[in-house]
Amino acid sequence: MALNLVFLISILILSVFSPVINALSSNYYDKSCPNVELLVSNAVKKATANDKTVPAALLRMHFHDCFIRGCDASVLLNSKGNNKAEKDGPPNISLHAFYVIDNAKKQVEASCPGVVSCADILALAARDAVVQSGGPSWNVPKGRKDGRTSLAIETRQLPAPTFNISQLQQSFSQRGLSLNDLVALSGGHTLGFSHCSSFQNRIHNFNATHDVDPTLHSSFAASLKNTCPIKNRPKNAGATMDPSATTFDNTYFKLILQGKSLFSSDQALLSFPKTKNLVTKFASSQQAFLDAFVHSMVKMSSITGGQEIRKDCRVVN
Repeated sequence: MALNLVFLISILILSVFSPVINALSSNYYDKSCPNVELLVSNAVKKATANDKTVPAALLRMHFHDCFIRGCDASVLLNSKGNNKAEKDGPPNISLHAFYVIDNAKKQVEASCPGVVSCADILALAARDAVVQSGGPSWNVPKGRKDGRTSLAIETRQLPAPTFNISQLQQSFSQRGLSLNDLVALSGGHTLGFSHCSSFQNRIHNFNATHDVDPTLHSSFAASLKNTCPIKNRPKNAGATMDPSATTFDNTYFKLILQGKSLFSSDQALLSFPKTKNLVTKFASSQQAFLDAFVHSMVKMSSITGGQEIRKDCRVVN
C-alpha cells in the first residue's frame, strides 16, 4: 500500500512538472551547439543577398508551420507516396525558400550532428528574416522537436485572407493567441507579395450590391483591378503587401487606415473596437508595434508539438 502511494505521488509529481522538463529555453544549445544561431543567421543573410523575397518567405513559412500541429517543422516535410504533405496543401503552394532551411541544417549538422531540430532552425530563420529586413531582434526560445506527421488536408485550418474578425479571433484563440497577438502578428504582412487569388474577392463581384469592396480606396482598387483582371490575367500576377515590401516597418497599419490593405482579413481588423484601436496605435507608433510583434512571435513560436530531431528536414527519420 505504501509503495503504491509513493508510486502514485511520483506519477503526480511527474505529470505536474513534465511541461517544465520540455519547456523551451533561450540557452538550450549553449553547450551542445553554441554556434547554431550564427550558422542559421549566415544562411539567411547569404540567401537574402541573392533574393530579396527570402525574408518574407521564411516568416510566412514559420507562421504556417506553427498554426498546424504547433511549431514542429511539419511544413518542411515532403509528400510521400499517397500522403500529401502540408507544403502541397492549397494555402502553402506559394511557400518558397525551403532551400534556405536545408542549407542552414546542413551547416548545423556538420557542426553538431543530431542535436538541433529543424523546427528550431525555422524559428531562428524567421527571427533572422525580420532582422535582415530592418526589424527587431529577440531571443528565440529553443528546444522544439520535429513532428512526424504532415497532412495537406490540415492546411484548411490556416487563417484565410478572406476571414472576417470572428473567424480570425477563433483561429487565433484556438492556439492560445489573443486579439493583441492577432493584430501584432498580422503586421508580418508588411513583408512580401500576394497573388491575385488572395484578394480577388475584394475587386470582382464583391457582393450583390458592389462589384468592388466599398472599404477599398477607389484609386487603389482601380490599380488592383488593372493588375488582376478577371480574364487574361498574367501568370503569377499580384501586388506587394505594402510599398516597402522588403522593409519591416509599420506601413501595413497605416495602409489599413487608408483603405489600402490587400486582404479582407486586414480590413477586418477595423471592424471590432479593440483591434481597431490596436491598428491605430501601431500606425502611430512603430516602436509600439515592434514591441508587440516580438512578444507575440515568442508566444506563437512556443506552441510545440514534435517528437524527434530530424536528420533531413524534408523526411522523417
